[in-house]
Amino acid sequence: MNKLMMSALIAAGFATAVPQTMAQTANPAPGATQGQHAKGFHHGKQAFSLPSERIEARLAYIKTALKITNAQQTQWDNFAGVMRKQAKEADVRMQEHRAKMAANTERKRPTAIERLERQQAFMAAASVRIGERLTVQKPLYAALSPEQQQVADKVLAGQGRKHGGNGRNGGHHGGHGRA
Repeated sequence: MNKLMMSALIAAGFATAVPQTMAQTANPAPGATQGQHAKGFHHGKQAFSLPSERIEARLAYIKTALKITNAQQTQWDNFAGVMRKQAKEADVRMQEHRAKMAANTERKRPTAIERLERQQAFMAAASVRIGERLTVQKPLYAALSPEQQQVADKVLAGQGRKHGGNGRNGGHHGGHGRA
């Protein structure tokens, strides 16, 4: 597998894994006591706890930023449809994972082979999702004006993560190469 394909798969993995991790391990607000956080998390609805709950806002932002014209509407609708479908699929994956974690009281650590198999399955599924997005994003991008393409390069590139990272490793995630 070439470096570009591997980078795309890893990026897709982080784009999907980071929101899931954040949703599962939400940190309390600064100054909030543990009881206040637990009360708000368990008794109140957490804002945007599932991808499908935030996809419409994200699509509205992208459409406004790109200034989609009537002539580009068909390509936009195809793109938005895939994004909605993938958000609903992510909801299912997150809910299944949450249910599995709640039912697993034993918390047995997976073996090295099990972890690799899970990673392989995740990467294969991520590759399929990237392929679906490319199928609709390429025609949309081609229909955009040069000015719109410059905006698209910014608003479509991240899709779930910020560019530039956290200041470590040149924006790459992971703990390798620490000084």
